[in-house]
Amino acid sequence: MSLSDPIADMLTRVRNAARVGKETVNVRASNICAGIAEVLKIEGYILGYDRIDDGNQGILRIELKYDANGESVIDEVKRVSKPGRRIYSGSEELPRVLAGLGISIISTSKGIMSDNNCRQQKVGGEILCTVS
Repeated sequence: MSLSDPIADMLTRVRNAARVGKETVNVRASNICAGIAEVLKIEGYILGYDRIDDGNQGILRIELKYDANGESVIDEVKRVSKPGRRIYSGSEELPRVLAGLGISIISTSKGIMSDNNCRQQKVGGEILCTVS
């Protein structure tokens, strides 16, 4: 089975696992999914992730993060740029998610970064998703 949008698949699996309270979720490994997981880890939305070799493409095992009350740290994940419609933005026009309480994940020429890092380094790119 080929996936036309592995990023949307990853985000949907993370969203669904967070809603039902799972500790970990497995997604198909790719460099872009690993980059998104790294940004989520740096920004504090997940505990961490591991790349597991299964002989094929590989698997990313993502450890989800919950607060003291057992509520998921990830409230909402939205895919912005899709295969049918790519959304690009310069560093000055990057959207602020929930007035700065959330993040946008951007694919830039310097790699995958959060919107705050893009503003600091003055680089724009494709807006992959928003997380709040």
